[in-house]
Amino acid sequence: MPPRTRTSSSATANLYLVYALTVIFLYSYISGMFEVLVEPHRRRILDLLRGGEQTVGDLVSELGLSQPGVSKHLRVLRQAGLVEVRADGQRRRYRLRTEPLREIDEWLAPYRAAWNRRLDALEAHLDDMDE
Repeated sequence: MPPRTRTSSSATANLYLVYALTVIFLYSYISGMFEVLVEPHRRRILDLLRGGEQTVGDLVSELGLSQPGVSKHLRVLRQAGLVEVRADGQRRRYRLRTEPLREIDEWLAPYRAAWNRRLDALEAHLDDMDE
């Protein structure tokens, strides 16, 4: 029996380690994503890319920023995995990648549900006050 207990405790320790590393990874991933998204120009770039592919020149025209400034924001968004780039002759076309945003949305879902429950409770309370 002692070897089996040792194996079980070793397996349990490995599970805890995997869980801890997963939590650390998700926390750093999501906090890093929020650091990227906190910048208003980057959010505006994502909004523009929702409509389809754009060149840097298109984005410069829409944002009123310099080309180097837009390129810097695109580099950060690309490194975060939020945009992809493809060559089209001498131009680079950027497009939105929605997968990372879905991951954030999934993480936020329980908080959104809790908020909705609170709003529903407030609505019920206000309805009771009217009666």
